Amino acid sequence: MSPIRILLVDDHAVVRSGLSKFLMVNRDMQLVAEASDGAEAIEMAGMHTPDVILMDLMMPGMDGITATREIRGKYPQIKVIALTSFSEQNMVQGALQAGAIGYLQKNVTAVELANAIRSAYAGRMTLSSEAAEALAQSVTQSHLPGNGLTDRERDVLRCMVEGLNNNEIAERLVVSLGTVKFHISNIFQELGVDSRVEAVKMAIEQKIV
Repeated sequence: MSPIRILLVDDHAVVRSGLSKFLMVNRDMQLVAEASDGAEAIEMAGMHTPDVILMDLMMPGMDGITATREIRGKYPQIKVIALTSFSEQNMVQGALQAGAIGYLQKNVTAVELANAIRSAYAGRMTLSSEAAEALAQSVTQSHLPGNGLTDRERDVLRCMVEGLNNNEIAERLVVSLGTVKFHISNIFQELGVDSRVEAVKMAIEQKIV
């Protein structure tokens, strides 16, 4: 069988070096290219058409989630495994929604990583225990009002509860009036309400802020 062709994407040369040495000891795997950011990853994916990409998520310039989405859109046959130090819910969900077939922590063992690469090549998903737990928590919490609010939207909602108008909120949070209106629109959508009064009432009753 032909070896599994792999592209490494990480902004740290030391990490890439370590991963490349790991790949060399697996006779069924072949490193075909490396990239240091998301934009370069897209370019390398087009040039080398790897079977599997090991994708860091937090990189300067274009991040790994954006790159994964672009690559999966252009080259749906390429499998992407997110390999990162983070396991926050939004990171895990973002990577999987972008099309990643796996999500692993960088503290993964060599055997676990090798098995994840082989699974991805075969079209099977692999999640680290931390990623699986984050997904489980997101499912459990998704039905609770306000769980989808960002920190900034919570700040805006808190100001609304205090009775501040849009101009006063903009002044307190040092943002534009348009930004405040945008956040309020998102708050209404997240809470399923149509008015400021309803949003404030729900925030107080449900102890969202």
